[in-house]
Amino acid sequence: MNAPVLNHFLIFSRIAERLRSHGYCVIDQAFDPALTNSLQQYAAELQAEGDMQRAGIGRGDDQILKSDVRKDRIHWLTAGTPAAAQWLATMESMRLFLNQELLLGLFSYESHIAHYAPGDFYRKHLDAFQGESNRVLSTVYYLNADWQPENGGELVIYDTDDRELERVSPAFNRLVIFLSEEFPHEVKPALADRYSIAGWFRLNGSSRDRVDPPR
Repeated sequence: MNAPVLNHFLIFSRIAERLRSHGYCVIDQAFDPALTNSLQQYAAELQAEGDMQRAGIGRGDDQILKSDVRKDRIHWLTAGTPAAAQWLATMESMRLFLNQELLLGLFSYESHIAHYAPGDFYRKHLDAFQGESNRVLSTVYYLNADWQPENGGELVIYDTDDRELERVSPAFNRLVIFLSEEFPHEVKPALADRYSIAGWFRLNGSSRDRVDPPR
């Protein structure tokens, strides 16, 4: 479990420094391409087998489907396959590193594979749910080999005054991280099959009567 910290120390350090100075960062060639290939293959298998579900807005009993807001399909990740287990172990190492460097108090990480079919999109939104502040850092990791600019599907990050800060093409092995409550963002329509892993580092919002996060 400690190996990813050693292997990714420089990447994690760049992420921490950029979060300190800007609140978000974009990292190319973030991890071992073999991991990216394995995750892309797993995502394609999930899609082919019909194991992805329509993504909703909100969570738990408050979740609703709104195709005018988002049209992607998702599959929540567990450590049930080698690729997913390696991904989650890497994110756990990142969590520990960022807690040490930035004192964020990150308690857990959750993530899902997302598939955007041609024409799919996700309108501008914040990742923090209304009335909650459990999501602290959002991550997006792209699995798309040979993605071309004309394929669209960019992640657009805005500031709180609605000014565009960054337009990120979903290129293979590219990682984006940003503060969940501070940066509205959207996914522009994709013109080819687009795969990513969306994830969130969270605080512990559990109580005696409620387990967080609810599914």
